[in-house]
Amino acid sequence: MSLDTQKKEKLFAKYGSGKEDSGSVYSQVALFTERIKHLTDHLKNNRKDFGTQRSLQLMVGKRRKLLDYLKRKDVLSYRKLVKDLKLRR
Repeated sequence: MSLDTQKKEKLFAKYGSGKEDSGSVYSQVALFTERIKHLTDHLKNNRKDFGTQRSLQLMVGKRRKLLDYLKRKDVLSYRKLVKDLKLRR
């Protein structure tokens, strides 16, 4: 895993309400996005790693569910988060 404690705290401080805020939707989506980027790079080099491929698919699904929840609750913050994280949707 490429995310150590310091990187996680930076993500939580930037997208959550503080460096200890790991439970908010914003910080969870940011954390999933970083992990997805790491696994995507890993799969580019290791095409037959099917365990990682399944983990990546599950993680993308979890992030999608969180983004759908955020879109239902607050569209403006959803748009801001997607723009900040440079996601397609």
